Amino acid sequence: MWPLYAAGFTTAFGAHGIAANLGGFSADAVTSLLVLGGLLALYDGAEVILKPVFGTLADRIGARPVLLGGLIAFAASSALYVVADSPGWLWAARLGQGAAASAFSPSASALVARLNPAAKHGRAFGSYGFYKSIGYTLGPLLGGVLVWAGGLRLLFAVLAVLSAAVAAWAAIAVPVVPPLPKARQTVLDLARRLADPAFLAPTGALAAATAALSVGVGFLPVSGRAAGLGTVATGAAVSVLAACAAIVQPKAGRALDDGRLTTRTGITAGLLLTATGLACAMLPGLTGVLSAAALIGTGTGLITPLGFAALASSTPQERLGQTMGSAELGRELGDAGGPLLVAGVATLTTLTYGYATLAALLAIGPLIALARHRPGEEGTGTQ
Repeated sequence: MWPLYAAGFTTAFGAHGIAANLGGFSADAVTSLLVLGGLLALYDGAEVILKPVFGTLADRIGARPVLLGGLIAFAASSALYVVADSPGWLWAARLGQGAAASAFSPSASALVARLNPAAKHGRAFGSYGFYKSIGYTLGPLLGGVLVWAGGLRLLFAVLAVLSAAVAAWAAIAVPVVPPLPKARQTVLDLARRLADPAFLAPTGALAAATAALSVGVGFLPVSGRAAGLGTVATGAAVSVLAACAAIVQPKAGRALDDGRLTTRTGITAGLLLTATGLACAMLPGLTGVLSAAALIGTGTGLITPLGFAALASSTPQERLGQTMGSAELGRELGDAGGPLLVAGVATLTTLTYGYATLAALLAIGPLIALARHRPGEEGTGTQ
């Protein structure tokens, strides 16, 4: 499992480490906000398009080869900019990194499910999410230190070495998991499965959690600056958000496996906590920013392992790669859609109304479910 955790860390560290430092330390390559936006969108765009494709490929030929191929491609794409060191090749490197992450990220999720019994899926996905959160947390900080010390090329060089090392580790330690025989699937069969509530509900929750997380990371510093807080205080708030998400995920996974929590209860609580955190972001000053960060981090930390565990338990094992790739697509759409929604509302009104809009969208589903819930309906497992 450890190479899979390392793969999760690599994709998170690479995505946020470079994204957070492109604008400030690469004036030769990033000449305008439009260019910066294009470079950021290039990575995410590749993931949106290719994750379901590579997830399906993992089901067909096995998740391990796709994992190893993706890690090697990530190393090669990172090394490309180290060698070429020109603005044009930076675009090619980011596109290659995004395509490579689209391969090894859903493959790692599928292997987490395949290599663990259903009774341990909560712990497994909780630990996997923990190390991804560590990557998201350390990416901007360590990436900034590396870029300060040796420029953007040094950061790309470290990512090349890291992904190559993880690929070698996975080749040695991750066992061969052959693809399972499966019945032929038509496009209509796929559409029915992806439209099933067993897929839509956890994927929607994962997308909502990612949307809130992106909004918290991107807009809480804006709220802090508007309240007169310095960069240290706003940076600490973002660190609190990431730390809460990292700490809660393994605990939520263990609670699920031990029967102390069901996915329905946990995801509902997570959405309500996240919505409450967004509502706290409407409060002025440091108290509002920190309470928002803590609640958003805790809520998303609850949702993430439970959502993936629910998907794994409701999916035939021979289709795990396809399901994980499609779920990752949902997360990417939430990652882009949340900030766009808040920014759009804030442009027409104020940022406070942007937070309120997303909070209402996250809370409305759980509140309706709680209103309809009757005593005795609560089940176990993946309900």
